[in-house]
Amino acid sequence: MGDDEQLNAKKIALSATFATLYAAAVIVLAVISFSIIQLRIADCLIPLSAVFGWPAIFGVTIGCFIGNAYAPTGWADYFFGPLANFIAGFLIFKLRQRPLVGCILGAAVVGLIVGGYLWMFLPVPELFGIERLYPWLISVISIFVSGLITQGVLGYSLLKTFRRPNIIGALKAYGLETYAEEK
Repeated sequence: MGDDEQLNAKKIALSATFATLYAAAVIVLAVISFSIIQLRIADCLIPLSAVFGWPAIFGVTIGCFIGNAYAPTGWADYFFGPLANFIAGFLIFKLRQRPLVGCILGAAVVGLIVGGYLWMFLPVPELFGIERLYPWLISVISIFVSGLITQGVLGYSLLKTFRRPNIIGALKAYGLETYAEEK
C-alpha cells in the first residue's frame, strides 16, 4: 500500500471513529439528546474539526445521521441535524486559528438550524407566556445555549487538550494529519 493509500485509509478510519463516537454518545445519552431543551454531549466532538479537518467533519455528520435514527422528529432530524453538524464543523475548521470564535459560531449554526425546526415537532416549555408568541425563538435559544455548553465549553476544552504539542506530536507519530497546533 502506497503512502497516499495509507493516508486515505487513516482518514477513513478516523471519520469512522468520529461517526461511531458521535452516534454512540447520542444513543447512550438519548434521554438528554432529543428534546427542545437538550444537552447533546456528542456535539463536543464538533470542535475537533479544527485539529482533524475533513475526517472529523464527515465523522460528526455521519454520526449525527446514525444517532438521529432514535430521534422523535423523523425526517427533519435525518436531514437538518447532519447538515447543521457539517456546517458547524466546516466553520470551526475554517476558523481554527480562532477556535473559540469557531465554537461559538458552530453553536449558533446548530441553534439556528436545529432549533429552527424542532419547535414544529416537540412541545415548547412554558417560559413567562412567550412560548405562544415565539415558540421557534425559544427553540433556537435553547439549542444555542446547549451548543454553547457542548461546543463552547466542553468541545473547546477538548480542542485545547488535543492542540497541546505533546498530543499533536503523538498524533503525527501515528501518521495522522493535523491542521492546528497550539501556539
